[in-house]
Amino acid sequence: MEANSSYGTVQWGDHLNNGPAPAHVEPSEIGEAGGRGGVKAKYGKKVGEGLGKTKAVASSGARKVKEGTSAGVQWIKDMYHKTTLKR
Repeated sequence: MEANSSYGTVQWGDHLNNGPAPAHVEPSEIGEAGGRGGVKAKYGKKVGEGLGKTKAVASSGARKVKEGTSAGVQWIKDMYHKTTLKR
């Protein structure tokens, strides 16, 4: 038998969570239980290396943006200076 809402008709959300609640697992139970090492130990080094690479790429990109902006501003100054000299 389906659950009815307070209005007497079956609502779309009435059937979504009719099972038992999911079991809660503490992070310490996942991490180092059984002496296998945790997720952090397994992937921590790889994530650290990836973040280092990401930082280097972001730094390089920021440097390129800064250089491009500087060159663009200098170009605008040069064009303005050329037009003011003609007068």
